[in-house]
Amino acid sequence: MDFSFSSDQQLLKNSARAFLDEHCKPATVRLLWDDPRGESESMWKEMAQLGWLGLSLPEAYGGSGLGMVETAILLEELGRAAYPGPYFPTVLAAAAVEAAGTDAQKKRWLSAIATGDARATLAFLDSDLDWDPAAVTTRAEKSSKGWTLSGTKRFVPWAHVANVLLVPARAPEGPSLFLVDPSAAGLKLSPVQGMDLATRWVHVELDKVPVAGDAVLGAPGQAAPLLSGLLRRGAVGAAAEMLGAARRCLDMAVGYAKVREQFGQPIGSFQAIRHKCSEMLLEVENSYSAVYYAAWALDANAEDHELAASVAKAYVAVGVRPAHLLQARQGARVDVRRRRLPPRADRPARREVAGARTVQCPRPRRRSTVSRSST
Repeated sequence: MDFSFSSDQQLLKNSARAFLDEHCKPATVRLLWDDPRGESESMWKEMAQLGWLGLSLPEAYGGSGLGMVETAILLEELGRAAYPGPYFPTVLAAAAVEAAGTDAQKKRWLSAIATGDARATLAFLDSDLDWDPAAVTTRAEKSSKGWTLSGTKRFVPWAHVANVLLVPARAPEGPSLFLVDPSAAGLKLSPVQGMDLATRWVHVELDKVPVAGDAVLGAPGQAAPLLSGLLRRGAVGAAAEMLGAARRCLDMAVGYAKVREQFGQPIGSFQAIRHKCSEMLLEVENSYSAVYYAAWALDANAEDHELAASVAKAYVAVGVRPAHLLQARQGARVDVRRRRLPPRADRPARREVAGARTVQCPRPRRRSTVSRSST
């Protein structure tokens, strides 16, 4: 299979790289860590003007009508830049509305998302943290005006800035998906502190939250297949973001190995460092193949698209870890300097001998140097 991009796809990648290098620098990302919202409104509007928010939406609603491959290209670049914002949750929610929404729901939300006037997110996980769509425990009960929702949703990304929440709940007919206003009565949002400061998580409590009768996506009780499809798209999208971050770590580690000198030469000339960088490159390239095959499989509805999505997420989640770990520890591993023992009365001071050589310690993952005088 040919994994090279078309000219239009390469143009998308290049333009995304240029935009993010200018507007999403590390200093900008760090400033947004301390921002209450955690995202940039101006950057969101510029992304909408570039057509990113409607990349996979139908042209009838202001989108470009592209597929998962193009979305993965953009997500890889967003992952490379550590972009902080609700782009991916909004894209997933828009895909759900496109797949199961009525004409009125599509007109209301898809057009607003494409122009940057709306953000959305998916409140998938219940309090038991079960990813099975059929295991949803949030309850949906019929009322005189439509529905009421009760339950707990955990780790909802960017719910505090969303204009609409997509909430799976169990109706009498079975698992269903509802469009919920974040400001509705009985709905409480509580921020959750996570390790990744570039993503904001929210704990959502629903206590008999009123939902209109026309706020159901699709038929009641028929949401399980839709949610399964969203999980597959989410797996591939998350893998694409991790791929971008891993490739950035690889570039940074290789660049550092070229300029950092130890023992009078660049550390990239040492075989051990070369091996580490080669292993990183192998994992990144394998991850690249897994991600873009899975993205193509989803677009083409290939027979193995479910397996491909699972393989991409599982492989990339494990395969990219060496890239992150090496970049994080690179300086510590190679900057260890030999420490001299303080001279003592019963031990003669060491003398530097011309032609001294170094011997690698055979202990795994720990390397030290021992000065041995030549005789």
